[in-house]
Amino acid sequence: MRYAFFGSPEFAAIILERLSAAGYPTDLLVCNPDRAQGRKHILTPPPAKVAAEKLDIPVLQPEKPSLDMLKAHGQFDFFLVAAYSKIIPEEVLSYPRLGTIGVHPSLLPELRGPSPIQYAIINGYKETGTSLFLVDAKVDHGPVLGQCGGIKTNGKYFEELVAELAEVSARLVLEVLPDFLSGKIKPISQDESLVTFTKKISTEDGFVEERELNEARNGVSEEKALKIDRLVHALNPDPGVYTLSDGRRMKILKSRAENGRLFLERIQWEGKKPIDIKY
Repeated sequence: MRYAFFGSPEFAAIILERLSAAGYPTDLLVCNPDRAQGRKHILTPPPAKVAAEKLDIPVLQPEKPSLDMLKAHGQFDFFLVAAYSKIIPEEVLSYPRLGTIGVHPSLLPELRGPSPIQYAIINGYKETGTSLFLVDAKVDHGPVLGQCGGIKTNGKYFEELVAELAEVSARLVLEVLPDFLSGKIKPISQDESLVTFTKKISTEDGFVEERELNEARNGVSEEKALKIDRLVHALNPDPGVYTLSDGRRMKILKSRAENGRLFLERIQWEGKKPIDIKY
C-alpha cells in the first residue's frame, strides 16, 4: 500500500503522526511552503512538515501541486487530504488507483468549506464530528465513506477542538481504511438539501464594536454576550478577536459567558503583554 498525504496545519500533523504510529506511514507528504510568521517574519515550516521530518517522510512543498510532480514519486493506491487548503487539480485527484480520500472535520454535508471547526463554535453547535469522503472537483462534495459525531464543542477553544477532532479523524481513517482498500465500503452520496457552507476567516471577522462589547459585559444583551464569547473561543489564537478603545487596539484572548454577561478573562493591549483579569 502506497499513499501520499496532503495537509499542512496541526490538524494534519496529528493525523499524520497517528497513522504512522499505527503502522500506516505515508510515503510522501505534500504541504504548504514555509511561511514568514510573527512580527519578526521568521520563516516557519508548517506543522505537518515538522512531523514528517521527524518520521523521515519525504516532503514536497509546491505552491501548486502538479501531476508530473506526483508521478515522479511513483504510483499510489490513494491520496489522503486533510486541511491542505489548496485547490488540487482533477488530474492529480484521479491519479491514484483508488482515488483521493478527504478528511473534513464536520458531519458533511454540514459546514463544507475552509473553516468548519471555527463555524461550529461560532454558530453555537453543541456537537460536531468528522467525515471521510471521496474527493471530487467540487468543494467537500463527494460521497461519504464514514463519519464520527458526538464531539462536544461547549466551552472549548479552537485549538482544543482541533486536537480532539484530529484524534477522532485519525481513528476513523484507521477504521475505514481496511474496508476501503478491500472494496467493502459503498460510498453514500451527500444530501444536497442539507448543505451549509463556511468561508475563510479573515482578520475583520474578529472585530467587535466597543459599544457591543460593553453591552455584553454589562448584561444589556445576553445574545451579544454569547455571540462574542463564541467568537473568542473560535478565533483564538489566529486571527484573534479585538476591539478599538480610544484608538487603542485590545485583543480578547479568553472569555466566558455567564448569567447573561460576558466576562473577559485575558486581554492584551497593543504593544503590551497579556493581562489576566480576576473576578
